[in-house]
Amino acid sequence: MNGIFFALLGASIATALAGFGSAKGVGGAAQASMGVLSEDSSMFGKMLVLTLLPGTQGLYGFIVGFLVLVNCGVLGGDIPTLGQGLAYFGASLAIGIGGMVSGFAQGKAAVSGIALSAKDDRNFSKAMVSVTLVEIYALLSFIVSLLVVITVPSLKI
Repeated sequence: MNGIFFALLGASIATALAGFGSAKGVGGAAQASMGVLSEDSSMFGKMLVLTLLPGTQGLYGFIVGFLVLVNCGVLGGDIPTLGQGLAYFGASLAIGIGGMVSGFAQGKAAVSGIALSAKDDRNFSKAMVSVTLVEIYALLSFIVSLLVVITVPSLKI
């Protein structure tokens, strides 16, 4: 028995959950940005940056999912053993769940940052710092997933 099922399930979970978190985060931030832009269209650049930040989690999930596909025999590599397939699945859970939760949280922080910047344009940098602090946790999830995924082919499990 090989582990292709678990590897593919992991790739799907990494992409879907992280993408869901990003979509929810970007969607909420975009709604807040549109409200600000309806009053002052000159703030478009700043609103765009704050709106885009929650979208990185989906990118991280996609990268992990793609690397799993490259390594597990779908886009290259060898068919994984059952142990390797489970390792891919576990690695994918890290960015899937971490990306989803941080995408939600970063979206909420972005909405607050948008409101802060709308009241006083000089607060944009403070808003950016607060919103990017949430990014650290998405990056930690991504790094763990990435390290496991690139290690799995050499594991004899």
